[in-house]
Amino acid sequence: MITSSGVDPASPSQVEQGRRAYREQRRRRSTLVSLASTLAFAVLAWLALVNSPGWSRVQSSFFDWETARAALPRVLEGLVLNLRVLVFSSIGVLIFGLTLALLRTLRSPIFTPVRLLVRGYVDLFRGMPLIIVLYLVGFGIPGLRLEWLGRVPAEVLGTIALILTYSAYVAEVFRAGIEAVHPSQRLAARSLGLTYAQSMRLVVLPQAFRKVAPPLMNDFVSLQKDVGLISVLGAVDAVRSAGIEVSRFANFTPYVLAGLCFVVLAIPMIRVTDAFTARLARREQTGGVL
Repeated sequence: MITSSGVDPASPSQVEQGRRAYREQRRRRSTLVSLASTLAFAVLAWLALVNSPGWSRVQSSFFDWETARAALPRVLEGLVLNLRVLVFSSIGVLIFGLTLALLRTLRSPIFTPVRLLVRGYVDLFRGMPLIIVLYLVGFGIPGLRLEWLGRVPAEVLGTIALILTYSAYVAEVFRAGIEAVHPSQRLAARSLGLTYAQSMRLVVLPQAFRKVAPPLMNDFVSLQKDVGLISVLGAVDAVRSAGIEVSRFANFTPYVLAGLCFVVLAIPMIRVTDAFTARLARREQTGGVL
């Protein structure tokens, strides 16, 4: 709407336009300074690296292009196993971790033994290194010689160890989200006639998921890296395949190649996590609903 003076009241004033132009100018200047400093640091780091006395030997041992090209098919074949383990372990961690969190938040005194048992489980597996859990599961279960169980593949044992360990972390994340929901939400749901299970499923858990989504996604980024540890059980994944190629070529480049494969695998999840966290922060600052 234009006033009689010919000024649109919805348009920003000249003072505000000047402020916006100044902020835009500062933003561009900051971007240029950041870019220049980053490039300068990268150049200095590269020059320091290539001019070090042993760089030629390190380059031939860890960054040999011909070795990387020859080892790539074998490493990618092993990476498929890592992806399968990642999918099944992620599903198992979500289900088992949420179950543990729900059991630990039960409030009735009759469930005290259950809460204590879950707390002991969480403390045990949060404190125990994953590599130890892999050895206990990977070599302990076959050592029981259970005939009805048969021979369990190494990747299955590794998946079980990952689920046992990461469920303890995820259970605490879920528990924190559940307890962050105000008690009045539960009371309001129960006053409307909802049962405990219905109030958790329809009222509490949706809010808890929104609160814990960023740390939960960070846990699964860590899980993406740790699936490579199943190679200690003999599973021929990307890391073990790289080790086979290292023995074949007497060169460590396949290990670097396997590491880069895990980096490429993790980057999309990391970017999604960062974007989701930033979006959640903006919504909370503006008072919006996610």
